[in-house]
Amino acid sequence: MAANSDDPNPDPGWWYNTRTGEVEHGNLSRSIDRLGPYPDEATARRALEIARERTRQADRADAEWEGRE
Repeated sequence: MAANSDDPNPDPGWWYNTRTGEVEHGNLSRSIDRLGPYPDEATARRALEIARERTRQADRADAEWEGRE
């Protein structure tokens, strides 16, 4: 999501709160406790699954780059 936009009312996005385990619409919690933004509520509900998969992909890429795979 771009920080500067011509839209005076940008969509606040959907977030997953890692502290509470709840999905939020907009900036309701501290940024340190949130994953996102996601385009919709359903995607935000999958935030931990998405983060795990991205971590696996990054770990594979690191291993390949370092010649361990």
